[in-house]
Amino acid sequence: MTDSAPLISVVIPVYKGEQCLDELYRRLVGALGTVTEQFELVLVEDCGPDRSWEGIKQLAARDPRVRGLQFSRNFGQHYGISAGIDAARGDWIVVMDCDLQDRPEDIPALYARALEGFDIVLARRLQRPQPFLKRVTAKAFYAVFRYATELNYDGSVGNFRIISRQVADSFREFKEQLRFFGGLVTWLGYRVAVVDVQHDARFAGETSYTWDKLIRLGVHTIVAYSDKPLRIAIRLGFSVAFLAVCGGAYVLIRALFFGISVTGWASLIVSLYFMSGVILGFMGVLGLYVGRVFDEVKQRPLYIVRERTNVG
Repeated sequence: MTDSAPLISVVIPVYKGEQCLDELYRRLVGALGTVTEQFELVLVEDCGPDRSWEGIKQLAARDPRVRGLQFSRNFGQHYGISAGIDAARGDWIVVMDCDLQDRPEDIPALYARALEGFDIVLARRLQRPQPFLKRVTAKAFYAVFRYATELNYDGSVGNFRIISRQVADSFREFKEQLRFFGGLVTWLGYRVAVVDVQHDARFAGETSYTWDKLIRLGVHTIVAYSDKPLRIAIRLGFSVAFLAVCGGAYVLIRALFFGISVTGWASLIVSLYFMSGVILGFMGVLGLYVGRVFDEVKQRPLYIVRERTNVG
């Protein structure tokens, strides 16, 4: 880092955050000012339908510490985080959301904990103002995710955290197309600490994550981080084959020693449809992995930046 580089960079992906930007800026400046005046705010606008980019440009015109990137199209939150980390110059980098559910006032506590000798300090949310159904499904997803990926990932921790420059540089070496910021940072294996924080209600607007997007993100993330679904499919296939052999042996013994009567078609049809479903399911799992390989070998850029402000 050069002498003119900031001490702390705050990376924030922005999508439909027009109503939050002024309050976000005010609270960030106040919170970071208690630590250092050498900071920067890197706002990455994910080509949303509102006027967030205009708001970012206005903030950047008033304060050169505000640096903005706008994508050419909607790439997604985790790509925004990747772009922000690529542009960040700080010795320490804070990643947080733009809707003020992550409290800027908690940044000094994260930084103080990091100075105790940790490379990553996670903000663990004690309470989340979410509907009961979403909390249950989120816990179920992270339980499946931990089992499938064998990563010790805490579902009560979101993207809000502070990481060192060394962690950021290591993160930038990941070039795979599917981005899951929390999983990648967990995989790195640096020294980690946790700070308990309050998780506020959304300042304005509604979440852009629909059930469909959450399910697709969950499936693709598990496929990208683990081959365990393939191994489960193999085990299940051998188990079904073993049961079929046992059933065939039973029918053969019964026919040789006791004779066999003509049975109805119900059990045959049920077995046929069951095996067809299993085979199609296995093919679908295999297809997901082939699709991921296809995306990776194209080696497309992770994101495209259409416009910049205060960013060289």
